[in-house]
Amino acid sequence: MGMTLAEKILAAHSGRDAVKPGEFVWCNIDATSGGGLRGLERLGVERVWDSQRIYVTDDHLAPPTSISVANDMVETRRLVEKYGITHFYEYGRHGIQHQVFPEHGYVVPGDLIAMADSHSTTGGAFNAAVTCATGESLYIMTTGRLWFMVPESIKVELAGTLPPWCVGKDVVLKIAGTHGTEAGLYKSLEFSGPGVKQLSIGSRMTIANMGVELGAKFAIFPCDETTLSFLQGRTEREPRPVAPDPDAAYAEVIEVNLTGLEPQIACPHDPGNVHSVAEVVRQHVRIHQAFLGSCTNGRLEDLVMAAKILKGRKVHPKVRMIASPASMEQWRAADKLGVLQVLADADVMVAHPTCGPCYGGHLGIIGAGEVCISSTNRNFQGRMGSPESFVYLANPATVAAGAVAGEIVDPRELYNFEKDEMTWPTKN
Repeated sequence: MGMTLAEKILAAHSGRDAVKPGEFVWCNIDATSGGGLRGLERLGVERVWDSQRIYVTDDHLAPPTSISVANDMVETRRLVEKYGITHFYEYGRHGIQHQVFPEHGYVVPGDLIAMADSHSTTGGAFNAAVTCATGESLYIMTTGRLWFMVPESIKVELAGTLPPWCVGKDVVLKIAGTHGTEAGLYKSLEFSGPGVKQLSIGSRMTIANMGVELGAKFAIFPCDETTLSFLQGRTEREPRPVAPDPDAAYAEVIEVNLTGLEPQIACPHDPGNVHSVAEVVRQHVRIHQAFLGSCTNGRLEDLVMAAKILKGRKVHPKVRMIASPASMEQWRAADKLGVLQVLADADVMVAHPTCGPCYGGHLGIIGAGEVCISSTNRNFQGRMGSPESFVYLANPATVAAGAVAGEIVDPRELYNFEKDEMTWPTKN
């Protein structure tokens, strides 16, 4: 019997010819994030496994939001120097780690990476097996190894043609709404089919990112020209593309027809409570805040999509809108193309890269009774602020359209995506 993508990667990193679901294997890790450095010192660890394969990014509370957080960063800087960690990114040079990793070439096809954050599955967009291992971060930083139970795999077959008003966010919300948020529980979601080639790197990252909202251990895309083109010039490491065997065994096959897909929206308080925007529009949901950003939808193409809606318009006077690019590379690219100016002219507050608004940490916490339409990944009760607030998840166009209208509306009412008379060039 052949192997799936996850099985091949785990076999290669455990030194075995083959593995099968349910087996436990010890694997060598290609890279990790630097969460929990202070724990190393408390355990008396004097040397890390590989100081050039541990990447530290200040993203969740950046810049520091209190004296306590500032003191934490003082300690982080000291420990980065102590352990000789060469890749350290603070605000001004930073971004959200799931964006920074691929931008700097730290994830390549064939990799096995374990990081300290739940949305680490984002890296699967690059034909790699990337997962969260927050609890094991100290062990990984010390040894460069981790154990895995080989997961079953689900093939997600993408067919048809994606409409111009839909992006990866709509695809993954459609899957969550149709199959539920436990569809991929401790499984490897493996994307295939002719629909994959239509997806930009950004859309692939969005889908892989929200793979964890489906319970997935991994969310892996094939390697193709789009993958290699993005990584060209970004990495010195040699890609090791992985493809599933023709006779690989899957626990399930999920078929998604992209043709005719409508803009999707996840209603409170569950990423799986998904409906078409057209359905929700009839409810006349008034909004108070709109947020565009995060590791899910804070890339250049997301900012461009929102700017198409916002150009020549203003954010509704009773709505606040915040835009936070996922990294300084994305911020600078959007600035160079004039996208940030369009947002600012529309009365959007353009902020720096940070995780803050997404998880209710800082920079736009919402209060009791308030409604936020957001391009982020989770809308659990209290996720972005008060437990008495409400969060709707949607693609960047729907977020921007809501900001303009003051309530949730269909973005196609404000912009002709099929005609698309206003296009900015984007690389990713």
